[in-house]
Amino acid sequence: MTTKPAIEIVGLTKSFGDHVVLRGVDLRVRPGSIFALLGSNGAGKTTAVRILSTLLKADGGTATVNGYDVATEPERVRESISLTGQFAAVDEILTGRENLVLVAELRRLEDARGIADALLARFALTEAAGQRVATYSGGMRRRLDIAMSLIGNPPVLFLDEPTTGLDPQSRIEVWKTVRQLAGQGTTVLLTTQYLDEAEQLADRIAVLHEGRIIADGSLAELKRLLPPAEVEYVEKQPTLEDIFLAIVGHDGAADQGAQR
Repeated sequence: MTTKPAIEIVGLTKSFGDHVVLRGVDLRVRPGSIFALLGSNGAGKTTAVRILSTLLKADGGTATVNGYDVATEPERVRESISLTGQFAAVDEILTGRENLVLVAELRRLEDARGIADALLARFALTEAAGQRVATYSGGMRRRLDIAMSLIGNPPVLFLDEPTTGLDPQSRIEVWKTVRQLAGQGTTVLLTTQYLDEAEQLADRIAVLHEGRIIADGSLAELKRLLPPAEVEYVEKQPTLEDIFLAIVGHDGAADQGAQR
């Protein structure tokens, strides 16, 4: 028996006027996995995510999410997903808890405060729950944003360049959160420009270039596309990120009282 894909795209095309963005994209994402869609600016990553999340109609091809067709069953797709964009969609005037309660109430869920408290604990934000989001660090905002997107327990989560603009510590926080979500069964489609991000997180990686998928596989499979490496013994020098994290410590950004 084969596992039904959580996301499946076949021959997806999209143009804006004379500008062709997607030129026949094919993808399959298995349930409970982290799938990274790599590509430079303008490659079509966000366009693909917007089509999958029913925010944009494709010109051709088919796409299903959680077994539902995005064109003919958009309501069922929206019930199955959550989308976190490049910038945290949080209300800075409200506290962390108030943001979560608001979303739970908008979704007409019972015990909105209980849902909020559970998510605050899950994302290590309990101590900062009563603080206005304007005082949160970048990593805390992003964790809150992802927490808000999980209200209602959607089986599929789209993360569109979730660590854009974050410092190294905050990126590590987000990576940890994404791994935990996949470990609990959530399917994650991650778009990113950062190769190290895909290498750290993804079970499978696809490279989108000029509107086409030009490579698709696990990291090990993609590495086999290159000639065998020549072994050389060199002294490894630390990167600037290694130095930065060694100096300030990995857990500095997770302090609940952190401010921007």
